[in-house]
Amino acid sequence: MNASRVLLIDDEEDLRLSTAQALELAGLDVVTVDHADHVFELIGYSFDGVIVSDIRMPGMDGMTLLQKVRELDAEIPVILVTGHGDVQLAVSAMRNGAYDFIEKPFSVQYLAGIIKRAIDRRSLVLENRRLRAVAGKRDDLETRLPGRTQAMVDLRYRIRAIGAADADTLIIGDTGVGKEVVARALHDVSARADRPFVAINCAALPQHLIESELFGHEAGAFPGALRPRYGKFEHARGGTVLLDEIGSMPFDMQGKLLRVLQERTITRLGSNETVELDVRFIATSKADLAKEALAGRFRQDLLYRLNVATVHVPSLAQRRSDIPILFLQLVREASARYGRDDIDVPPNFVSALALQDWPGNVRELRNAADRLVLGLDGRSGEEAPDVDAGSSNLAAKVSEFEKSVLAQAIALHRGNLKAVYETLGISRKTLYEKMQKYALRKDELSGSDLKRPG
Repeated sequence: MNASRVLLIDDEEDLRLSTAQALELAGLDVVTVDHADHVFELIGYSFDGVIVSDIRMPGMDGMTLLQKVRELDAEIPVILVTGHGDVQLAVSAMRNGAYDFIEKPFSVQYLAGIIKRAIDRRSLVLENRRLRAVAGKRDDLETRLPGRTQAMVDLRYRIRAIGAADADTLIIGDTGVGKEVVARALHDVSARADRPFVAINCAALPQHLIESELFGHEAGAFPGALRPRYGKFEHARGGTVLLDEIGSMPFDMQGKLLRVLQERTITRLGSNETVELDVRFIATSKADLAKEALAGRFRQDLLYRLNVATVHVPSLAQRRSDIPILFLQLVREASARYGRDDIDVPPNFVSALALQDWPGNVRELRNAADRLVLGLDGRSGEEAPDVDAGSSNLAAKVSEFEKSVLAQAIALHRGNLKAVYETLGISRKTLYEKMQKYALRKDELSGSDLKRPG
């Protein structure tokens, strides 16, 4: 997104369009929205613009919008507009965190000045966040979690924000999306980065030794316990504990974990003394734990304790346009890992990958990269993968996918072409040429409800 982007929300169409036109003449990039609910489709932690909203609107009003935006990111500037001259409302808005407040009728030049100052402030906030994230970081988040889609940009911002907060966190995502990578990134951007990161596979813990593995034991606590032993929780003191696939933990053990989360102490088996526990807990799950709790398979009180902060990791199906760049990075990593020369992967090979389903997500894509580097897939890297056994023309399939991606982006951004070419990472000229090639019209697509490609 461009730093001059403005989201203008007003249910009065004539005023909305005339204000947008005047602001564009003042050099601002304006996206108009007729209902506040639509705003949350367009903003995220990386949003580097400003929101201008009428207060008196049907459905979600401006004050409610302000509250919800601040819950998402308290430093997104929100400028509220009213035609009622309500001084008490203005004071309340400013107290609740509005950047500024303006009354109708207003001078567009005056509003543009407020917006430009708000944009400068937002740019400074984002730059400071970036510098704080980079300072002392052992590696780059964008290298570990590559991708240019908005979903991945937002994920990296959320990791930086939550990582510094040191809150217990629940990471949700499908199999193979990289939940452990996200957990390690949260640890590495936190103040605990130089302390242990202990990963525990809850599904692989031996049933009869689970308490000893987690809490430790004293000598003689059970047959075979010849010496005292630290448990994994105690070993991680000062650092982070990752509870991988927490939904697999036995139900009775969930109650004991809940006490640890509440009291931040443990008691080794065979001992009566409590041990203080300074750790951060991160849990992952591919299952919907809320549904598991309703079904009685997961403790609801434990769920509330774990998800102080929640991170959703997108699947490859939710970020198809990232697949080519991600695959090329995985190929480079595989070449280095196996001591092979770098492979020049043909563009048609990479383009075809985005047409395939990847139910195993990044893990499956990494396996494909490994097979290519090792020559185990029967190709030398000069052939494109078989996308569809019934397909006779790869170029046609690639064109079909490209057209679908463009149409989806135009519909998502409601015909705002600048938002489309910036999101897709292409130039304005390229977008216009491709729209002409595929006979795509923004006025026909801006109100459509298209299916996601693939």
